Amino acid sequence: MASAAEQLAANFNVGSFAKATELKKRIWFTLGALIVYRLGTYIPVPGVDATVMGQLLAQNQGGILGMFNMFTGGALGRMTVFALNIMPYISASIIVQLMSTALPALEALKKEGEQGRKKLNEYTRYLTVIIAIVQAYSIAFGLENVHDGTAVVNPGPLFLITCVTALVGGTMFLMWLGEQITSRGVGNGISLIIFTGIVANLPQALASLFQLGYTGALSPFFVLLFLVLAIGTIMFIVFMEQAQRRVVIQYPKRQVGQRMFGGDTTHMPLKVNTAGVIPPIFASSVLLLPVTLQGIMSGKNLPGWLSFLGQELGQGQPLYMLFYAAMIVFFSYFYAAVTFNPAETADNLRKQGGFIPGVRPGASTATYFDRILTRLTTIGAAYMVAVCLLPQILVSHYNVPFYFGGTSLIIIVSVTIDTVTQIQSHLVAHQYQGLMRKGRSGRKQRIIRR
Repeated sequence: MASAAEQLAANFNVGSFAKATELKKRIWFTLGALIVYRLGTYIPVPGVDATVMGQLLAQNQGGILGMFNMFTGGALGRMTVFALNIMPYISASIIVQLMSTALPALEALKKEGEQGRKKLNEYTRYLTVIIAIVQAYSIAFGLENVHDGTAVVNPGPLFLITCVTALVGGTMFLMWLGEQITSRGVGNGISLIIFTGIVANLPQALASLFQLGYTGALSPFFVLLFLVLAIGTIMFIVFMEQAQRRVVIQYPKRQVGQRMFGGDTTHMPLKVNTAGVIPPIFASSVLLLPVTLQGIMSGKNLPGWLSFLGQELGQGQPLYMLFYAAMIVFFSYFYAAVTFNPAETADNLRKQGGFIPGVRPGASTATYFDRILTRLTTIGAAYMVAVCLLPQILVSHYNVPFYFGGTSLIIIVSVTIDTVTQIQSHLVAHQYQGLMRKGRSGRKQRIIRR
């Protein structure tokens, strides 16, 4: 049976949305903040020839620079102040999250509630600044040395300081903007910034695809088949991102005086894709690094092992496909083990008096959770491998000109589902508040009549 919230969500109409003034303010604030972000992707870094940077990225579309340029909405290719985007903050968040499970001091902070969370966020910001400075200096130093220094108008210490300051400042502004969207807008601000950067290139890519079909470079049947395949892939991602295994949890009855308490039955939802989009991002970054280094250092004496890796781990190569799939599976199990602790979950459940029917509390419950998590992670890893390798096969074997990676599709679908869910939650809360106000006004009228 559907819950009350689901029934209310099913009965939403334009009128109920029009009355939710608070939600409309949040949506307008989110749209305004994202417009500011898109405008910032066209503010250039002083002293950089964006044409040379664009040529460099064109030569490394299969490398990590091409992937980052897609995440930034083309800001890296235009060498703007938002060239680093929010990626340093994402890296810092992942590092702090992993360290909070490995270091006892950070693990204790995570258990302190709101105060501990604020402290961890503070550490994340400090680490973001450090990572952004390192990445900004690497980009500035690389620009001074690429193409015999023609990418920079006036190389030197002043350019290094200016470039690093502009790039780090852009990242910190986006971090602040994302936090403002989260608190005053709708959805997760950081995720929406990445989502906007990816989607920004979608109209141009679709226009190029239709242009190829119109000119005869691609057959109309192939364009139609490709669109059907893309829609089917998105539907499959939506299904898998929402799929979950519901573990039944039961609480025993207890008698206090003449009354009975407890005896409730609930469920614990475990997502099929527990690790989220982290495994494809990590796998792509590690595997595409040799290719990127080889492209940047072209014309220079490279070590033999780096040249070999650059050739064999190129886009669409069998060895690349094999290692890409293997690393997605590895990071899926690793991140799932870090984010979900079966023993801790079983212990917390035992302390609350809950149990799984047919399973003894304690170690048996932990083993039961571990077995379920292993099966779910296997299914989730297989799903991510299929989604991430499908675009690679289309590009390398069928010469499909439109490239939109599986990682990008998973990010788009996940952020869309999360944002729509939050909008529905705001509408449900608004409708409940309206019912409560009507109830209170009805009681006041009955009291006055009496």
